[in-house]
Amino acid sequence: GNIFTQQPSYFSDLDETLPTVLQVFNNILHKCGLQCEGASAQPQKLEEKVSVTAGNMPLQELKDIVLYLCDTCTTLWAFLDVFPLACQTFQKHEFCYRLASFYELAIPELESAIKKRYYEDNSVFADLWRRISHSRKKMMEVFHILINQVCLQPILE
Repeated sequence: GNIFTQQPSYFSDLDETLPTVLQVFNNILHKCGLQCEGASAQPQKLEEKVSVTAGNMPLQELKDIVLYLCDTCTTLWAFLDVFPLACQTFQKHEFCYRLASFYELAIPELESAIKKRYYEDNSVFADLWRRISHSRKKMMEVFHILINQVCLQPILE
């Protein structure tokens, strides 16, 4: 068995942790000057008119965001891959909807910012592109695991 079977109270820990995981997506959107939509949207203060976008932020910041996103997506995928029972808890937080919204807002923006930027060193571009592509793939795989566990498995059982 795994740690959740041994210690069922970890499910409530996971439940309490998920808003923090979702906040990662909001933070990335915010850093890119994008607004999150729906239930998660935080009202923006008037003086917070964001002028920084993924396209005009310093290269180091773009690298940091892409790395952060890549790590987050890979970790989420690895967790759900070995422990699909956690999907029910993820879905309680509208995770599929939030992930899809994030994907639609952030991925085209980040991809465009990576493509349009001038690089002194082409290996930096190659690395960023590899990481954003990996992030995109892992987000789709996470979505797939969630849909499979939450929607398809119950029908098949």
